[in-house]
Amino acid sequence: MDEIILMADPRVTAVPVLECGESLVDVRRYGSLLVDGRKQDSDGAFAHLREGVLKRLLQAQASLPHGLRLLLVEGYRQPSRQHQYFEEYAAELRAAHPDWSDTQLRAAASRFVSPPEIAPHSAGAAVDLTLADCNGGELDLGTPIDANPEQSAGACYTQASTISAEARRNRTVLTAALTGVGLVNYPTEWWHWSFGDRYWALATQAPAALYGPTEPDSPSGPV
Repeated sequence: MDEIILMADPRVTAVPVLECGESLVDVRRYGSLLVDGRKQDSDGAFAHLREGVLKRLLQAQASLPHGLRLLLVEGYRQPSRQHQYFEEYAAELRAAHPDWSDTQLRAAASRFVSPPEIAPHSAGAAVDLTLADCNGGELDLGTPIDANPEQSAGACYTQASTISAEARRNRTVLTAALTGVGLVNYPTEWWHWSFGDRYWALATQAPAALYGPTEPDSPSGPV
């Protein structure tokens, strides 16, 4: 996709989901991915992903230049938490732009938080991550993870031109590793990558998404 298509776009919502039933698995039990605790929740759901997503991340990790690691910050996000995040950010935008319509607010909010009903994180299909050295020290990728468009003056956009040359090189390394194993990026958030969700299906022209929103106690995704 050459244009930036936001999560709230009707084309994303229109993608059908053919749930494959793949389980959510705890990333901390497999392979060598680093896991950061800043988004730790009470049951550890944040460190879970669908099996197919984890498999691809491990492949991406293996392709990185020597001395670099993937650092996972957040994977699965329960639908109730997704709803909370979306409403909180929408409220911030509503306060700053009282003249905006509900449609404008929904679109603007979706630059940073997916609408709950289609959220890739709630499907276990998306991961927020960055690059780190072997000791877990984060590399410079231009902004902190979760810097919204207002806070970062747009530098959170993956192709932002306002970041340093070093940050651009690091984003290029991250992009090469993750696109090389079939993940797609949400272009307003350099750290957000997914596989098997509706956004991925639209970006890759797949006929349907493989993963839909799930709850921890559902058959397709026990945490």
